[in-house]
Order: sequence, then structure tokens, then C-alpha cells
Amino acid sequence: QVQLVESGGGLVQAGGSLRLSCAASGRTVSEYVMGWFRQPPGKEREFVAGIERSGMGTFGPSSLAGRLRISRDAARNTILLEMWKLEPEDTAVYYCAASRTGWIPATQTSVAYWGLGTQVTVSS
Repeated sequence: QVQLVESGGGLVQAGGSLRLSCAASGRTVSEYVMGWFRQPPGKEREFVAGIERSGMGTFGPSSLAGRLRISRDAARNTILLEMWKLEPEDTAVYYCAASRTGWIPATQTSVAYWGLGTQVTVSS
């Protein structure tokens, strides 16, 4: 089993930045790679970015592309998502996810474990 715990969400002004983290734990955690999805209100969940087994980042087609940085701390089984120049359209629940197959392609069906999500609200 793998447990994923997100942190760092909250309310931020438009144009601001935010850093989300996801800590993974469990005996089999090394069998998985981790990434981020988000679900805006009334919309489908979409892939944001993930870390491959190689350590290379994979990035989704969302409008966050170019305004984010994903990194990992392997020793702490943690990934970090840094976002900047945030817009109200970035308001969403952000979910950490773990996959055995990686993020090329990234689909919800490839996700083995989900975190509970952390709310990000960007105000005008």
C-alpha cells in the first residue's frame, strides 16, 4: 500500500505563487512514480506534471505549462510542485498520484493511488 499526503494548498492572490508538496509512504512506495493532477470546479481531472523513474519531469497540456516546476526529494519520498503567476483559472483541487507505469501517457486509469487532494483558490 502507498499513502499520499498533500500539503501547501490555500488561498492566493492572482499573480502569486504557491508550493505544494506530496509525501509518500508505504512498504512498496519505491515501485511507483509520483505526479500531480488537478480538478477545477465543474471540470474533469487533468494531469499537471509528474516525475518519471529516470527523474525526468513530464508535463501535461494544462495552462500551467511554463508556470510550474516539479522536483523530487527521493530521500524523503516527496515531490514538490511550484506554481507562479497564478490565475483564477488555476483554482482547483490538486491531487497527488502514484503510478506504476509513469506519465507517458498520463491517464487517470494509470493511477494506482490518489491523495485526498488540497484546495488551491486563486482570487482576483
